[in-house]
Amino acid sequence: MPNSAPASYEEAQRLLVQGRSRDAALSLERGVEANPRLGVAWRLLADIRLVSGDVAGAQRAYDRMLAAVIPDLRLRPAADALADGRPLDTERGLRVLLNADGSNLPAAHLMAEALARRGELAAAEALLVHCLERAPQLHLARQSLALLLHRQGRHDEALAELDRLLVREPRNTRCRAAKAAILAEIGDYAGAAVVTAALLEDFPDQPQAWIVHGAGLRTLGRIDEAVAAFQRALTLDPARAEAWWSLANLKSYRFTPDDRARMDQQLAAPEADPADRSLIHFALAKADEDDGRDAGAFAHYASANALQRGLRAYDADATTALVQRSKSLFTRDFFAERAGWGDPAGDPIFIVGLPRSGSTLVEQILASHPQVEGTRELMDIQAMADWTARLAPDLPHPASLAALPRAVFDQLGHDYLARTRVQRRLGRARFIDKAPWNFQHVGLIRLMLPNARIVDVRRHPLACCVSAFRQHFAGGFDFAYDLGDLGRYYADYVDLMAHFDAVLPGQVTRVIYEDLVADTEGQVRRLLEALGLPFDPVCLRFFENPRAVATPSSEQVRRPIYADGVDSWRRFESWLDPLKAALGPVLDAYPSPP
Repeated sequence: MPNSAPASYEEAQRLLVQGRSRDAALSLERGVEANPRLGVAWRLLADIRLVSGDVAGAQRAYDRMLAAVIPDLRLRPAADALADGRPLDTERGLRVLLNADGSNLPAAHLMAEALARRGELAAAEALLVHCLERAPQLHLARQSLALLLHRQGRHDEALAELDRLLVREPRNTRCRAAKAAILAEIGDYAGAAVVTAALLEDFPDQPQAWIVHGAGLRTLGRIDEAVAAFQRALTLDPARAEAWWSLANLKSYRFTPDDRARMDQQLAAPEADPADRSLIHFALAKADEDDGRDAGAFAHYASANALQRGLRAYDADATTALVQRSKSLFTRDFFAERAGWGDPAGDPIFIVGLPRSGSTLVEQILASHPQVEGTRELMDIQAMADWTARLAPDLPHPASLAALPRAVFDQLGHDYLARTRVQRRLGRARFIDKAPWNFQHVGLIRLMLPNARIVDVRRHPLACCVSAFRQHFAGGFDFAYDLGDLGRYYADYVDLMAHFDAVLPGQVTRVIYEDLVADTEGQVRRLLEALGLPFDPVCLRFFENPRAVATPSSEQVRRPIYADGVDSWRRFESWLDPLKAALGPVLDAYPSPP
């Protein structure tokens, strides 16, 4: 019975019990082709796709499952439209029915899904809450609510809903995956690792699941286990480029000749896509660098970055223009007229600068102080900047800030403290937000949180930019894939911070990385004094701090300070002329602005 959907589903369950989820997915695909209304098959297929890393494919399968399990035939066209990626048609098809029968809870759930796809989150949430108030047993609606709350960053509420669902169904794959993601977002990496390990018990043959688990172990400092996880992924899929790069990104892993041969073979494969080729080039560059083959290493770095540059849209002129607009808006008079605005709390410490500047080291030092908690690179300030920009879409950011009343900045400061409270799991008086790009938002930070402290960590421009050029970033640093773009970005950063030094004198504390390496205790004492914190010798033993660190520097900050990285860029100096030209006078003036 090769075309039997029930037989295909039963076969998939048997394969899954044997740990063969990839084979099970093939059987399920045959089953849903034979019977597109077999909801249990769509759900299991969606679970497998989710754990495999195919998030879009998983969503399509979950949508098909929802369409298959709806008993009311009147809702089938609307459900099918949602599964086909036409949420507006779903909404139109349900409006008349809901106007006539507001008690139709499956229709309300389906409408909520359509509204959420169109970005109408508040309306979607209201419908889901309505459904659950009327029928708490609608578990799919509760799952939708949990995912919607997660999407809005309301982590505590989302976790509460997920835990209710997991009490009923402890092995619900979608709920467990969402819980792991939320726990990682709030800094509970140990809790996330427990969940991802449990998922691997059900899906041991999924290489992407091993990579995700390994990344969490790396963040926790469990390096040997992380290596084993990445190697397990490569055993399952030798062509998994992300696993090769993950090993390189540990910084301490040394590739063997056999590793190199396998990566060279993958690089030569004509079917490899540009993103995968880039990751392999990054990994091979690390291998060459470890072996002292500088020319080969830089050639691989150049190829890796060129491929990434082709995949990302970065406009250096737009960054320069943003800096110039910020300098024009944020004058001494502008801040004087708004003195005292915002929330007066002094809890946050913002660490800004460029990636690979030493900011993770400064964060680790401060997070070792008993009054300070380290969190992560938070997106909240960026989200608030984006929100203010939407208030005046005809004006280029940050021009819209000039027209906003005091009450808006008071509320923004209050909201920032509320949004970040979930990250403060130790209950300490101060906390760190280490999003380097927040240097672009110093003006907004000063308006909404006038007593927050800002620390600018600066490293020699060639050392900082070369280190960034050698690093693959998952996202958010699109300027880092071209030496000319890197130099211009660094120069723009120096220009803007020099402006804030002039209009907000003394309100930004600068840490020069090379000075910190040369005189650690003296610079730590100076930094703590600037932040209003008493000196504590534990800050000098930051490398003993067991906290999770998610940035690429996680392994470096678990070692005592060393001087090896100060001049490591010099081995590549022969190839840095485009970077030097883009930096211009900033290079010669370092550490001061030109």
